[in-house]
This record gives sequence, structure tokens and C-alpha cells, in this order.
Amino acid sequence: MDVRRLTEGTLVVASHNQGKVREIRELLAPFSIPVKSAGDLDLEEPEETGDTFEANAILKAEAAAKATGLPALADDSGLAIDALDGDPGIYSARWAGPEKDFPMAMRTVEEKLQAKGALTPEGRTARFVAVLCLAWPDGHHDLFRGEVEGQIVWPPRGEKGFGYDPVFLPEGEDKTFGEMTADEKHGPRGDACGLSHRARAFALFSETCLGDNG
Repeated sequence: MDVRRLTEGTLVVASHNQGKVREIRELLAPFSIPVKSAGDLDLEEPEETGDTFEANAILKAEAAAKATGLPALADDSGLAIDALDGDPGIYSARWAGPEKDFPMAMRTVEEKLQAKGALTPEGRTARFVAVLCLAWPDGHHDLFRGEVEGQIVWPPRGEKGFGYDPVFLPEGEDKTFGEMTADEKHGPRGDACGLSHRARAFALFSETCLGDNG
């Protein structure tokens, strides 16, 4: 099935996570595409029943596309830690509980790493993964995956970003995602060489589906 280009009309960002919506809006800013979020449209959040990032991204994007009759872009992302056998992975948000208490989730990560004896940088390797799905009301969808390697640090550093950003130090960098500006994390607006997992997935999406819209 051929990848479908997005050339006109409104795009729905199929997320109620304000941090994700903000980052995706920032990435879309150079492109002349009107954007509405699932929250703007008062869409229900579908239950994430998939067992992979791809499955959950498809589920969320297709639900929003069918509910609105518009193309929808969904992100499913998470932190995969080698010493924890890939956890929290697709359950990254759920580790924060219904109140989205990410300071608690970061403490849980650290406690589990301590219990594993993962005290050195070599024992605390991890990666952020993001999968974007662009879905259409007729059921067509395309997937784009981005990853960034790094390690878990403690204590948390920085108040920028969201989620687990303050404990993730990207490979080769001296700042956590929580200490980085949007341009440092994603690259200058529209730059296809962004550092973050979401920016890397977005670069594939924009090159394939947006082309010269910027």
C-alpha cells in the first residue's frame, strides 16, 4: 500500500497529553497545515490495548480519524530500559498512574534500577521510542518510528519537557531532555536532524507525507 501524502485540510493530533500535543504542534509549525488536538475536539481517549508502540499508535490515530472524518496523527512513545527488560516501554504513561505523577514514575524507575544493582552508566542504558501513525477515515494508515539511545541519570535534572525527560541523558550529550530547549531537543523548527525520538519519527513522516508543504 502506497504512503499517502497530506496536502490540505485540518490534521487532528490524536492525543490528550498536553506535552505531546505541544511538541507535535512545534514540529508542525513550519508547515501550512491547520491543527486540532483530540482535546480541542473533545474526543474520547480509546483504551490502549495494543502490545507494541505501533499497535497503540494505529489504535489512537484510527479512532480519531473515524470520529472526525479527518486525517489524524497519533504518537505512541515510551522509555525502554535495558536493565528492566525494556520496561516501562508501552506502559510508560501507566507507571505514572491516573494522576500522571511522573516524579513518582521516575522514582519507581530509580528504585527498580537500584534493586537490580544498576548503578553505573553502563548498567543504565535506555532508549526513548516514538511511533507516529497517520490514519485516514477510510482506514488507510502509515507508520514512522524514531529512537534515541541514552542512559538513566539520578537525580532528575531540568524542568523542561515532560514525562521522563529529566532522567534521560541522550548519548553524547551533557544535558538531559529535561534541561534542553525545544530547539535543542527537536532541532530548529522543520529541521530533519532533530535529536529526540519524536523529532526523528516526525522527520520520516514529514519527508514522506508533507514534502514541500513547509
